[in-house]
Amino acid sequence: MKTGGESTTHREIDRNRLKSLLDKEDKVFTEKHPRSLALFQRAQKALHGGVPMNWMVKWASPFPLFVKEGKGAHFTDADGLTYLDLCLGDTGAMTGHAPDASVEAIVDRIKHGTTFMLPSEDAIVVAEELKNRFNLPYWQTALTATDANRFVIRLARQITGRKYVLVMNWCYHGTVDESFATITADGVGPRRGNMGPPVNPKETTRVVEFNDLKALEEALKDKQVACVLAEPAMTNIGIIHPDAGYHKALRDLTRKYGTLLVIDETHTICTGPGGYTREYNLEPDFITIGKPIASGIPASAYGFSQDVAHRISENTSIEDCDTGGIGGTLAGNSLAMAAMRVTLEKVLTKEAYEITIPLAKRFTAGVEEVIKEFGLPWIVKQLGCRAEYWFRPEPPRNGSEAANAADFDLDRYMHLCALNRGILMTPFHNMALIAPATTEKDIDKHTEVFRESVAQLLNV
Repeated sequence: MKTGGESTTHREIDRNRLKSLLDKEDKVFTEKHPRSLALFQRAQKALHGGVPMNWMVKWASPFPLFVKEGKGAHFTDADGLTYLDLCLGDTGAMTGHAPDASVEAIVDRIKHGTTFMLPSEDAIVVAEELKNRFNLPYWQTALTATDANRFVIRLARQITGRKYVLVMNWCYHGTVDESFATITADGVGPRRGNMGPPVNPKETTRVVEFNDLKALEEALKDKQVACVLAEPAMTNIGIIHPDAGYHKALRDLTRKYGTLLVIDETHTICTGPGGYTREYNLEPDFITIGKPIASGIPASAYGFSQDVAHRISENTSIEDCDTGGIGGTLAGNSLAMAAMRVTLEKVLTKEAYEITIPLAKRFTAGVEEVIKEFGLPWIVKQLGCRAEYWFRPEPPRNGSEAANAADFDLDRYMHLCALNRGILMTPFHNMALIAPATTEKDIDKHTEVFRESVAQLLNV
């Protein structure tokens, strides 16, 4: 078990009892899911590790659930059991599963062809909508947020002539090579688990802690950083809010040293229709976004300012634009454009957030009520329609503080308890995401399950 450091929580929890309860919950899960177990055993003969992606073995359960179907805020597994989905594809299904408007538009597009290597009118509408939401004039598309971030990094290096990318310690920007770096005793190095990095990240990346403006300026002042790639609030290591004045200082420092600022809204689109950028009037040079903007169809986009557009044009030859490392045969395909258009126009709307954000507040209040009831040194934080609880008494200000609060066994216990009682949380941390189809009854069920899990853990 990696505790990441001692805390009040680690002293108060009976670790022997925790292990016993994990064994008990494992057995309950196995008994309830014979069909998923059979499918997992079969899958191991054809899928490496029995799953289509290696990280799918990291769920809290002894083997993964196999999904049959989903609608709205719920899904049904291969054993016919139905769950409240508070994971929602870790933002990919933030709109809920199979929204009616999206299904209609996606099926219609499939009937009329999905990819042509040519633009459609839908692409124009998507770009106009993104322009209005995020206040950046020009947009391009890709298939994933990872791709969008990779393409933006290439563009930033091209137009600045600089080689370094700066990221925040314990950040998440998909599978971008430059972002799998961390602060080590010897400076910057590969993050633990980084598989086969093409070069040591110290050759490409600088890393500072979120909210550390002094370290940020020190890293920028030699004018070798092409861009800062940052979430406006950290999410994948847990929700970490920026300090008051942080974003103004970040923008001022990047401008002072000629560094481009990239804001990755892929997770923070939970803040509102225009993400954190619109809600807090940020002024990035680039925005990247993916996951929920096409109702589950792979699609992403990146936008940039007028000045950046001019600099890109000056440095791009039409003769060579198809071999520059940006784009892809399926990027901007007609199916993705149709899915993005209907999602932005009819699903991921202001009205949807008026439902989901109050429900996230209800989730937060319910968890806080239980934490207070049992006198636990835990907290819960909220960002738009996203909320997360932590096994520490104070909110972390940066990735290192968040990582040091990790408790793998306790995480697994809370997730497995929820799963055995019909609730799927976001894996790898204790986060809930709320879909428009979620109800107050759904949220109150989580509060009840959370209370039951804590009471069982503390034996009260």
